[in-house]
Amino acid sequence: MVQGVSLILVLPADDEKLGTQNLVRSDQDKYLKDLARDNAQLLINKIWELPSERIDEAIVVKLPPPSFILPRENPVPKPKPISKWQKYAQEKGITKKRKSKVTWDEVLKKWVPNYGYKRAEAEKQKDWLIELPGNADPLEDQYAKKMDIKKEKVAKNEFQRLKNLAVSKNIKVPRVGITTAEKSSSEQLGKALTVAKVSTASLGKFQAKLPKEKTAKKVGALLPTVKKRKQPYVTPEQEKKGNIKILDNILNKKPKLDVEKAVNREIFREQQHRALEIRTSKIRIGGESRRSEEKSNQPPRKGRGKKRSGDKKGKGSGKRPATKPRGGMGARRKPGQTTGRKRR
Repeated sequence: MVQGVSLILVLPADDEKLGTQNLVRSDQDKYLKDLARDNAQLLINKIWELPSERIDEAIVVKLPPPSFILPRENPVPKPKPISKWQKYAQEKGITKKRKSKVTWDEVLKKWVPNYGYKRAEAEKQKDWLIELPGNADPLEDQYAKKMDIKKEKVAKNEFQRLKNLAVSKNIKVPRVGITTAEKSSSEQLGKALTVAKVSTASLGKFQAKLPKEKTAKKVGALLPTVKKRKQPYVTPEQEKKGNIKILDNILNKKPKLDVEKAVNREIFREQQHRALEIRTSKIRIGGESRRSEEKSNQPPRKGRGKKRSGDKKGKGSGKRPATKPRGGMGARRKPGQTTGRKRR
């Protein structure tokens, strides 16, 4: 009995047409199951005809070489380019050794992982007190300084990784403006200065030179260039025709009249004029009606008629009668009379 058969390279095909058009639903299912069973039996019979051997209590059949190669949907993936370190290791014969995940720490007296969050916790426990260097500022935060140094190292490693990746993929890395060293050389500074000067709109035509300035070498690929346009060759006859055409356009130039725009503008003016007339007529009508209403509501004026019987005649008819001053503060004094309280 065959215990394991690899059917990866086997492509069975059956050219017989399925005659399920005139069958009922239940008969169709039975017909398809029988057909599948018969085809599977034929395939197994063909496999048994091939040479076989026993390997570890299992019968293995050796399949024939493929006669038809199926095309791939996608192209074959290219091998991954090796990094700069891998290339160096191959040249020097350095083999990768598996490191242990934990190391013994003499300060903490315990096993500490080489990476991970527990590693950071162990570093905090170990560096709970940092010795202040002799030439350091006593007010400087040594923990923040240590964190900044670590961030710089991480950024430097990431930049180097990206640079190696660009080199492996044949991508040009800019050489000016990005320097890994702390101090740039005079050659790098000269290149940067030359490129900065010609990076203006006039390509450095109006940039003044510094005293004792030297022109940088090997910077032709970094400098921007302007491609001069080639003027087409013009014959004298073509030039004459072009000049005559320009002259005719200038002399025979007629003002363009937009009829639709002119009509719309005239209609707009008429509408404004009508609106103004209607507004003024309404104001006149409103003013006249307001005056007539005021006249009708105004009371009649009193004329010079006969005097009433109860009216007084003579001077001072409408004035109060004169009163004598009362005694007290406002009374008049007789000669020799004193005012104020009585003396006791």
